[in-house]
Amino acid sequence: MDLYIVRHAWAGHFGDPQWPDDGQRPLTEEGRQRFARVVAALADRGFAPEIIATSPLVRCVQTARVMLDVLPGNAELVELDDLGPGSDLAALIQWTAMQEGRCRQVAWVGHAPDVGRMTGTLIGGEDGWIRVAKGGVAAVRFLGLPAVGDGELRWLATAKMLGC
Repeated sequence: MDLYIVRHAWAGHFGDPQWPDDGQRPLTEEGRQRFARVVAALADRGFAPEIIATSPLVRCVQTARVMLDVLPGNAELVELDDLGPGSDLAALIQWTAMQEGRCRQVAWVGHAPDVGRMTGTLIGGEDGWIRVAKGGVAAVRFLGLPAVGDGELRWLATAKMLGC
């Protein structure tokens, strides 16, 4: 199974008084457009999750919807509280394992620092951590079911390295 761990795209500034409830802070229009270019570039290279699980916070849902709009096919969108800030990696691994047989590629859309912690933990163990930039995507492959330390980092893409 291939698991893509996605940090939400560029959103309004944290602490902006326009968004007193940080969970409602949306993507900027520029962030939405830039992430669409990232997804298109990755789709040309085989990025095609069949299920996209997202944090329920607005900026993550919007990031996931950009993926749905740009990617070919009919990916399923699922909101998971376990992808919210302070993500529950054990619950996410269990949920993802239950998708085996339904699909070969799953994406999680979440928040920093959680996405970096989860990526590092999946490929290196409990103390792992990798910096994932806004709108960045890490591809982790599992030969069997997802488990801590069993993943192989296939690639880590950022908008800058893709020229987006």
